[in-house]
Amino acid sequence: MNAPEWTKPAVMGAVAGAIALAIVGFSWGGWMTATTAATVANDQSRDDVVAVLMPICVDQAGKDPQMTAKIAELKDAPSYQRSDIVTKAGWATMPGATDVNRRVAQACAEKLIG
Repeated sequence: MNAPEWTKPAVMGAVAGAIALAIVGFSWGGWMTATTAATVANDQSRDDVVAVLMPICVDQAGKDPQMTAKIAELKDAPSYQRSDIVTKAGWATMPGATDVNRRVAQACAEKLIG
């Protein structure tokens, strides 16, 4: 079977167009793979959890009778140690929980010294 003469340029144009569409879509069009979408969603959900729990941590800090001394300790400590101070104070442990969310502790420390 012989294909018409125009078939080869048409197929080449369609392939080039598909490649160009994919490049433009992923580069500027906002397209993403399922893995990237899942990563973005997970990061956003973690940020949302921190945003919700951080005020509870700040509230628990406000109820601590040693808050003033611990805030002074937070201000004097290097940034990488601040979440440990909040964790040791128990402020980042949510009511009914046993685990500490380190990101909540870091956000709480930043808010308290801010």
